[in-house]
Amino acid sequence: MKIDIIGDIHGCFQEFRALTTELGYEWTDNIPLHPEKRKLAFVGDLTDRGPMSLKVIDVVWELVMKYGALYSPGNHCNKLYRFFLGNKVQISHGLETTVAEYENLNKSDQKKIRSKFMELYEKAPLYQVLDGGELVVSHAGIREDYIGKSHSGVKTFVLYGDITGEKNPDGSPVRRDWAKQYKGKALVAYGHTPVKEVRWVGNTVNLDTGAVFGGKMSALRYPEKEIVSVPSSMPYVEEKFREIP
Repeated sequence: MKIDIIGDIHGCFQEFRALTTELGYEWTDNIPLHPEKRKLAFVGDLTDRGPMSLKVIDVVWELVMKYGALYSPGNHCNKLYRFFLGNKVQISHGLETTVAEYENLNKSDQKKIRSKFMELYEKAPLYQVLDGGELVVSHAGIREDYIGKSHSGVKTFVLYGDITGEKNPDGSPVRRDWAKQYKGKALVAYGHTPVKEVRWVGNTVNLDTGAVFGGKMSALRYPEKEIVSVPSSMPYVEEKFREIP
């Protein structure tokens, strides 16, 4: 199995296109396909904050539904899904950019993109167990004893990380550094918490290098375990790159 796992995109379509090109994908008919049949995998948080969330949804839906790409949702995906269901959610923390894009569409196009995203979300597993259990792709990571399970505690962990129940000054949840405790045999590739450089801790790798906050967009080539990154075109926001205690 040869796959390329991409960190949080957050609507940064320009960087996504640049990164896939750097990885050797060819954009034929506006879809990135690899001449050696490598597949893309996504750690979630496709949308919010960046300028082209709906374009990212469009392309990822096509890749997953027609070309066997792999996707598991992140917390922003979960919130957008609840918005599309008509649930009461706060239009904040980045969702407002996606909603603004959506509301600028005509009714027919709104219906199409909503349908695509809901299908993508509803068919997605909470996390991916790949390569005979040697690799796990999960948005915010996963505890070793949660692999293979799908109860509500697992869902909370894979969407939000190892949260304490407390809040940071910006309203985001305080997270524990679960990766330091992880001793599993599977390599866990995840995102969720922006770091300035791809972060390897034991058998875990954080691929969210903060593209939407002016960092980089990064991918892990598997099984080679090579990192490929491209710079972001977004304004740099230092305080979003937070060390986990």
